[in-house]
Amino acid sequence: MRTIAILGAGLMGHGIAQVFAGAGHQVRIFDQDSSVLASVPERIRANLVPFLELGLVAPEQVETLLGRVKPCSVLADLCQGADLVIEAVSENLGLKRKLFAQLESFVPPQTILASNTSAISIGLIAEGLAHPGRVLGTHFWNPPQVVPCVEVIRAPRTDPAVVDRVMELLNRVGKHPVRVEKDVPGFVGNRMQHALWREAIYLVEQGIASPEDVDAVVRLGFGLRLAFLGPLQTADLAGLDLTRAVHEDLLPHLDCAQGPSPLLERKLAQGHLGAKAGQGFHSWTPESLAQVKQNRDRTLLKILREVLPAPKP
Repeated sequence: MRTIAILGAGLMGHGIAQVFAGAGHQVRIFDQDSSVLASVPERIRANLVPFLELGLVAPEQVETLLGRVKPCSVLADLCQGADLVIEAVSENLGLKRKLFAQLESFVPPQTILASNTSAISIGLIAEGLAHPGRVLGTHFWNPPQVVPCVEVIRAPRTDPAVVDRVMELLNRVGKHPVRVEKDVPGFVGNRMQHALWREAIYLVEQGIASPEDVDAVVRLGFGLRLAFLGPLQTADLAGLDLTRAVHEDLLPHLDCAQGPSPLLERKLAQGHLGAKAGQGFHSWTPESLAQVKQNRDRTLLKILREVLPAPKP
């Protein structure tokens, strides 16, 4: 696969474009918002700052990388000659279905179509398409230019050979693809992540700990080992007999709500939507948000340098 097309240049799309351009691929990127599309080079430059600081990319490579990313203002132009199209728009099933139907009208049957959805069924996205066998999920994690893991989701009608080709491509560009063999809501990562978020919100809601202290327990406690020890490795180290004993005592007391927390609903009603609104569980300013993101990327790259080969810029 030589030419990669990215549909959506927002939160994830420009970072995914950077991944493939950094590995030498020609990349086209489209967004219906012209201002978002125009900002792609600037945002990729900003993404590259920690790579430059840590010596993971040379200054002279920046322009070469950017030269491989071609913004497209017309969807048909995005698709022309593309071997793989990755959709990275907002999490809306109706929108994704509409776009995939359009993509199918622009590309030949051999072009692979992927969705970066974090939770929506790939089978539902592919429903009604003439060639559902070429559709699969490629769930990158934010920030995609840094985080190695990509969940590759096979829907019931996905051709196994398509999964193999995409797994091979992702390995070549320096990612760590993980096969998700069943198209379940949330796939693997978000099922675990949102189970943790649900319990974290519950602990705050019940007055057991403050948002700051809940975050500290994760950041400065068990979260420190998650970069090099997965949960099942940790269970093995603790002993499965001990794990069972703790589960027997603890699981009945964990939050098992089947819907969003009342505390979360109150936050939304107050307009406290998180960092983008300046207030969520914590208070945010544009400066503090920028600093947190820069520190996040820089720290992740330092950790990855110790536990894995460095990601490509």
